[in-house]
Amino acid sequence: MQVLLGVIFHFIGGFASGSFYIPYKKVKGWHWESYWIVGGLFSWLIVPPIAAYLTIPGFGDIISGAASSALALTFMFGVLWGIGGLTYGLGVRYLGVSLGSSIILGLCMVFGALIPAIYYDFNPVAGKDTFSAMVGSTWGLTIIGGLLVCVLGIIISGKAGVMKEKELKTSGTDSHGAETSTEFKFGLGMFVAIVSGVLSACFNFGLEAGQEMATVANDAWKAANPGEGEFLYRNNVIYVVLLWGGLTTNFIWCMILNARNKTFGDYTNQKAPLFKNYLFSALAGTTWFLQFFFYGMGESKLGNGPSSWILHMAFIILIANMWGLVLREWKGVSKKTITTITVGIVIIILSVLLVGRGNSLHI
Repeated sequence: MQVLLGVIFHFIGGFASGSFYIPYKKVKGWHWESYWIVGGLFSWLIVPPIAAYLTIPGFGDIISGAASSALALTFMFGVLWGIGGLTYGLGVRYLGVSLGSSIILGLCMVFGALIPAIYYDFNPVAGKDTFSAMVGSTWGLTIIGGLLVCVLGIIISGKAGVMKEKELKTSGTDSHGAETSTEFKFGLGMFVAIVSGVLSACFNFGLEAGQEMATVANDAWKAANPGEGEFLYRNNVIYVVLLWGGLTTNFIWCMILNARNKTFGDYTNQKAPLFKNYLFSALAGTTWFLQFFFYGMGESKLGNGPSSWILHMAFIILIANMWGLVLREWKGVSKKTITTITVGIVIIILSVLLVGRGNSLHI
């Protein structure tokens, strides 16, 4: 039951993350940097402390009482992750929701799942799974197998992206005779996606760095609720600090773009539907944060960092690809290309099942 609840929570979080970019498509008359930072203010500044306030009594005292080194490290990883998050938006812009998310989050999944486990081999921490423990056990090998299967699915999805680009360039129009989008740029998109995928893994590193705060929240909750198990919302206090780092990176860059492109006027442009733009940007930002709200709940049930991260990323990839099909991002391509991306999605689903199986063996 614990494993099932954990998988469900990760699915909800994955659905939120895989869907967050959709409201941005409703924003009209604004440049990318304008709607990205408006949504980001909700993602990184407004919603996280509200969630912490509602779920963790005295979260401010927990943060102020944490070691300065833990706070600095958590913030630093947040800054690096912020660069990954910033380039995530560009990756989705140039590759589309499905392909962009597959490449970025696939890399993020690999680095975010394995590097902390390798780190704990050299710096053991009670309750944290090491890479050597994973490769020396059935449950660990099953999880690693799921990771490799997911990577295979990502490679196949990438192949579908290459096929898509070639076909659209050849035809110049989609299946309805409309001109194909000039936003699809595979080469530039791949470069951005690789940078984003590697740096986005820093979010998981930040969670590990801030565990001191989560432990305090968890212990306080357990003392007040004996026999109730792990605290579902313990990570919410870490998010407040970690996301400050993400806000710092994104705010500076978006302000630079506003100045360079002379787009500060977007925020008050009466020719644009301002209320709808702010509303959809806020909705996108809030939806984005919900992924980690439910990630913390899922991890508290599974109790295994690497597999939780793999499940979370795999579900995001799965949902993003499904949205790509729903939004007809693959219209105008051949049946062979559609079949290829569909096979990629199916393989990713299989990887999720393998990781879930590994968790059940571990618990």
